[in-house]
Amino acid sequence: MRLDKPRIEPVDLDRLDADQRVALEPFLASDGGKVGGGKILNIFRTLAHAPKALTAFLGWGNYILSRRNALSPRDRELVILRTGYNCRSGYEWTQHKRIGLDCGLTEDEIARIKAGPDAEDWTELDRAMLRATDELTTNHFVTNASWAALAPLGDKGRMDLVMTVGQYTQVSMILNSFGVQVEDGWDVDPDLRKQL
Repeated sequence: MRLDKPRIEPVDLDRLDADQRVALEPFLASDGGKVGGGKILNIFRTLAHAPKALTAFLGWGNYILSRRNALSPRDRELVILRTGYNCRSGYEWTQHKRIGLDCGLTEDEIARIKAGPDAEDWTELDRAMLRATDELTTNHFVTNASWAALAPLGDKGRMDLVMTVGQYTQVSMILNSFGVQVEDGWDVDPDLRKQL
């Protein structure tokens, strides 16, 4: 985590204004507000300070995390985790490590994500996706060589990879800059603690 405390506190669910209630309705309506282990996640409670932005954010994020994304859930989580790691987002890494394990990544693969595309035992496509993610998070451009190596994904898969990395770069910037803290009881990876 880059910050030890939030710069913007999550909204109090007992004191929502009308716009905040509308923006958080997808969470309040499902499981009686029991999302993310029994409560609405801090990221959404923080973004509720800008309810119209939260609504738009959820629409785009739902595409990225849906079956409409041409990346398999495992591949999507591979690039999301690498993006979060490159952006030094402890919150992002913590959330998506759990999701990645549910989507087929192994503990060993998640540990190797930190080492990047040159770590041993990646498939050629895994290596290409990780390399493209590194290029996007550093130079904001996929080189011709990486684009060619991503050919097995097809054009839509390559587009979705770029859009997924873009979405989670933005998410990481939001989390890091607003100081969104992980939920109580969740551990942040030691490699992503206090990176200022």
